[in-house]
Amino acid sequence: MLSKAEIKRLSRYKQSKFRNQDNLFVVEGEKMLSELLESEYDIQAIYAIDKWIKKNKAIIQTKGIANRTIEINEEDLERISLLSTPNQVYSLVKIPQEEISKRQKGLTIVLDGIKDPGNLGTIIRLADWYAIENIICSKDCVDVYNPKTVQSTMGSIFRVKVKYLDLPQYLKSLPSNHAIYGSIVEGGENIYTKHFQENSHLIIGSESHGISPEIQQYVNHKITIPRFRTDNKPESLNASIATAIMISEIKRIKK
Repeated sequence: MLSKAEIKRLSRYKQSKFRNQDNLFVVEGEKMLSELLESEYDIQAIYAIDKWIKKNKAIIQTKGIANRTIEINEEDLERISLLSTPNQVYSLVKIPQEEISKRQKGLTIVLDGIKDPGNLGTIIRLADWYAIENIICSKDCVDVYNPKTVQSTMGSIFRVKVKYLDLPQYLKSLPSNHAIYGSIVEGGENIYTKHFQENSHLIIGSESHGISPEIQQYVNHKITIPRFRTDNKPESLNASIATAIMISEIKRIKK
């Protein structure tokens, strides 16, 4: 049985200040742990019920983390879990120090002010599906290690690099002829007739305000998903849905 102090310590990682302070984030559930155990992420500790430990005994030993795997009961798991419905296992993982080169090949996703953890998690899953290795976030985006974001990635967080940068400074440093596509609701080139460059950046703006004026100045190709209704309803698409459509077209049509 976990002590009250240990329960308090483990449950506090819902808050970003403690994640940043200890350089740790939480991964929970059978699906997420199966993805985590296949990754190179540094697992600091696993707290799991007997059923999960027995089922995963071989890989725990192979990974050399048997001495960092603690058996707990379902009541303690419920006390420390950050999920509304706890699922067999809770783990603490070291936050990696991601490095992203300005010379990366292919498409890079840039997120400007994304606030919803579910949207960020879904965009990470999309990047994983389309083999996009890098996502760059403005510093005011939601934390990628927010528990809701982590869970909504369904394991893709372990295969896609996410880096928080000063966007104006980063975009300014790119070559002047580099293609920077910006998703806007109206007035851009029709995405279904646009031809795209393979090595490029795609900027997606916030759910409520779109791409900020400060970032728009770096966009050299404004693109729009055309609305087929004629009554201007609905006003816009969800950020993750818009990202999916944009990526699909960029991957399908290349210059």
